[in-house]
Amino acid sequence: MKAFRIESDSMGQLEVPQNALYGAQTQRAVNNFPVSGKRLPASFIRALIQIKAAAAEANAELGQIPEDMALAIIKACQILLNQDNLIQHFPVDIFQTGSGTSSNMNANEVIATLASRELGAPVNPNDHVNCGQSSNDVIPSSIHTSAAIELSENLLPALERLIKVTSAKAGNLDAYVKTGRTHLMDAMPVKMSQSLDGWVAQLQQGRKLLLAMRNQVLQLGQGGTAVGTGINAHPDFARLFNEKLSILTGLDFKPADNFFAMIGSQDTAVALSGQLKALAVTIMKIANDLRWMNSGPLAGLGEIELEALQPGSSMMPGKVNPVIPESAAMAAAQVIGNDAAITVGGQSGNFELNVMLPMIADNLLNSIHLLANTCLLLADKAIATFQVNTVRLEESLSRNPILVTALNPIIGYQKAAAIAKQAYKELRPIIDVAEEQTDISRQELEKLLDPARLTQGGG
Repeated sequence: MKAFRIESDSMGQLEVPQNALYGAQTQRAVNNFPVSGKRLPASFIRALIQIKAAAAEANAELGQIPEDMALAIIKACQILLNQDNLIQHFPVDIFQTGSGTSSNMNANEVIATLASRELGAPVNPNDHVNCGQSSNDVIPSSIHTSAAIELSENLLPALERLIKVTSAKAGNLDAYVKTGRTHLMDAMPVKMSQSLDGWVAQLQQGRKLLLAMRNQVLQLGQGGTAVGTGINAHPDFARLFNEKLSILTGLDFKPADNFFAMIGSQDTAVALSGQLKALAVTIMKIANDLRWMNSGPLAGLGEIELEALQPGSSMMPGKVNPVIPESAAMAAAQVIGNDAAITVGGQSGNFELNVMLPMIADNLLNSIHLLANTCLLLADKAIATFQVNTVRLEESLSRNPILVTALNPIIGYQKAAAIAKQAYKELRPIIDVAEEQTDISRQELEKLLDPARLTQGGG
């Protein structure tokens, strides 16, 4: 049988697993919220622990707690951050109290247990670990801190790699001309490099907007305590706390201009999620372009051949599917769904507190995680490795009736349309029909209808 110990809080006594580092308030949350079986992301918990360490250091310097106690709290945080299985100490379900109080107290209790062992004297979860803090500023600050760290260490580098790989691939494909498509129908020719350069521009725009959002996420509500007034926190706590946290993380955190806005709303998280959604839309476009270009190999476009990574069918031998773009499209769809949940969550800022904080945290970090991994997969296992089917490109171009568009200024739209329709009906190259139906010489038609020339625009 599982061994238990008796713990107590302001509501009375209850059983807690014997070896658990947490205490009564965490156990009440475990009992109260058997909802999803999912815990908050490890990246969020790590940020929460870093916040506790920075708070202890600031409070000691401000004379709010003894220095030796602060050192014990900091050591406890370091012990936790160095654990591979950190999440075992944080069992509270995502779908808990909307302020995230249960997760804040979970951290306070675990840290207090370890700090008490280190100090050899009692360290209280509320009075000492949570000194000058409230769940109402700790959890919003943990959302911002974890998001800023994950953006800086994972998503932005992954996005930069995808941009670099795609740009390099575009440079290698400049000599290839393909049929352009609008409405999924044949259109004027484009260089394959032009298509990829379009992707690069989309990705660069996404990177620019995410960098701007990171500057907003670096502003924290820590110091506003319960409702934004800063009650029970030292007047210099917010400034000093941000300095300590910046040193711990290597990022430039700053106190928010207005604590009431930071605690009562999640507008910044909603805005960041919106930019993550926009990047997901870009990823979806790139993934679908790759899937269409790779389609076939015989009955589709067949313009490129993606790297073969696994068998594509349990029944059809030899079938190979575009698995990386498919994975990317699903991840993008999930990010779009996450954004919808975060948007609803952002609407739940009632008076001085938003009450959907854990759900917002989970979905925001999930979106960052999905996009970071997807960017790397697209870069390394799809874009960097696909091969161009030159025979298929040239075959499609030579029979593309839309090339006749180049003759509009010479013979007019109606005559050009008639030539296009005849070429399509007879499955003949446009140049052969144009030679028959106009007075333009073959040599001049070859110049006018040269697909590479038509990718440059102008006359």
